[in-house]
Parts: sequence; structure tokens; C-alpha cells
Amino acid sequence: MASKTSLAPFSSSPDQGGPASILRLPAASLVELRDAVRSGLPFSAFVALTKELDISPQHFTAVFGIPPRTVARRKEARQLNPQESDRLYRVARAASQAVEVLGSIDKARVWLKTPNRALGYERPLDLLDTEIGARQVEDVLLRLNYGIFS
Repeated sequence: MASKTSLAPFSSSPDQGGPASILRLPAASLVELRDAVRSGLPFSAFVALTKELDISPQHFTAVFGIPPRTVARRKEARQLNPQESDRLYRVARAASQAVEVLGSIDKARVWLKTPNRALGYERPLDLLDTEIGARQVEDVLLRLNYGIFS
């Protein structure tokens, strides 16, 4: 039997919530969030993330790893497939961690878009196209959180 792991209540402000808050999803637990990703997130989550990170949908499709025409089809269908949903969640998870470490969505936006020495002078946002890159970004954020020079 799967246990339900409760998360802190999600607010409408991404400064206070987790990835679900940034994606504007009503998930109240990790189980609900996982199930939503598995069944495909609504396209509105894609729109919410691009607005929260203040990036164009065209730029985000490169990070997101799908062609613009596919994004247009998903917009029309109003739903992403499970693989796309997982990628979207990966970016939201990193953005949420950046908000937690840096203190605000505004600081997180700047950090995600600025080349970072610890990441080989690449922009953290650009590394979120793979799980390995996402782990690198998360590692740098953890080091920042604990005051470890990187």
C-alpha cells in the first residue's frame, strides 16, 4: 500500500510553494503530483512555467526538448504527454529549489538565466534539458544553500 506523503500547502505564490505551485497545479501530495505527471499535465502548466520564469515559449521549447510544432499541437489538445510532463516537472523542480535557496522568484529567474562558473559557464536553465544537467543544477543550488564555495 502506497503511503501518502503530504506536502506543505501550496499557495498561489511560487515564492512559498513547490513545483506544483509554480506549475499552478492543485496537487496536495506527492502521490497526486506523480499521478498527474503520469497521466499528462494540462498545457496550462507549460504556460504558467514560462510566465513564472519570464521566458518566451520559443526559448522554453529548446530547454523543454520538443519542437515548436509539437507544442502547438499540445496547446490545441490542452494536455502534455507523460514524458513532456516529466520534463516540465523537472524544470519546475529546479526553479522551486532556486526560489527556496535564493529567497524569491525574481532572484531565481536571474540565477537560472545567468551563466554560472560552477556549471562550466552555462546557464542553469539550459542544462535542464537532461536529468544529468538537472542534477548538476541541483548540486550547485545545494552548495549555495550550505555556503559551500563553487
